[in-house]
Amino acid sequence: MKRTLILLIAFTSFGLSAQRTAEDYFNRGISKSDLKNYYGAIRDFTKAIKLRPNVSIAYFNRGISKENLQDYYGAIADYTKAIEIFPDYSEVYFNRGYLKYVLLDYEGAIADYTKVIELEPNYEDAYYNRGNSKSNLKDYYGAIVDYTKVIELNPNYEEAYYSRGYSKYVLKYYYGAIADFTKVIELDPTYVRAYYNRAISKAILKDYEGSIADDTKALEFDPNYFIAYYNRGLSKHKLKDYYGAIADYTKAIELSPYYISAYVNRGISKENLVDIKGACRDWKKAEKLGSKRTANWVRDQCN
Repeated sequence: MKRTLILLIAFTSFGLSAQRTAEDYFNRGISKSDLKNYYGAIRDFTKAIKLRPNVSIAYFNRGISKENLQDYYGAIADYTKAIEIFPDYSEVYFNRGYLKYVLLDYEGAIADYTKVIELEPNYEDAYYNRGNSKSNLKDYYGAIVDYTKVIELNPNYEEAYYSRGYSKYVLKYYYGAIADFTKVIELDPTYVRAYYNRAISKAILKDYEGSIADDTKALEFDPNYFIAYYNRGLSKHKLKDYYGAIADYTKAIELSPYYISAYVNRGISKENLVDIKGACRDWKKAEKLGSKRTANWVRDQCN
């Protein structure tokens, strides 16, 4: 999720002494914010607002300080007030949209990002964030449209390719997903999740060797990525490399000792090697961890 925080330092000049004091409080608030003294910044912005309650920029910057203190509702209130005073302030909509997203108000986030786009039709991060909000509402087709727009504006925006690939994956457009994950890897050859998700897509298409290659690449960059060991184990099992599958499931279990599916599938691979005792040990462990699937197997094969 992309977001923007901008401290605006321009403040209207005032002729009266009280108004100059408002400017002084505002500028001091900016300085405190730069020093990450957000509580102090909020106090100064509040004093500036009391002296000049109709200056949008003071509410905006106080909102940023509140956001940095994780007072998201307070920040939204300040961003909303800034918008009431100056309705065409795209960055305020953007920041408010981000906080709505964080607070799981995806529809509200979409509305704010849409307003940003109305004001700035080439704002790529607004399209990207709106796409993420749509994705969280399971509007994957709408998300793809937004991610595609991001890519039109910036062909090197790797996260847009990745997110579009994921949306295609969810919609079972596996070849399209693979194409997008491949583009991500071209832009960033160390992007672990792209290798992993491309591996899953390939496995679904029964390209098990290609899937194994991608999982192996992901593990080169992140040797502790236990789910990649698990996924590679599944592909090896499909190719009847049961010893290789067992080795990968074992590694996944070493990294994640409560990984039920790894025990279940390691047991299945052992069963294929006629190691019934070993299979039963794994299935019993899975059952203890809460697997209902293995209960019947234990009863029927492990007595």
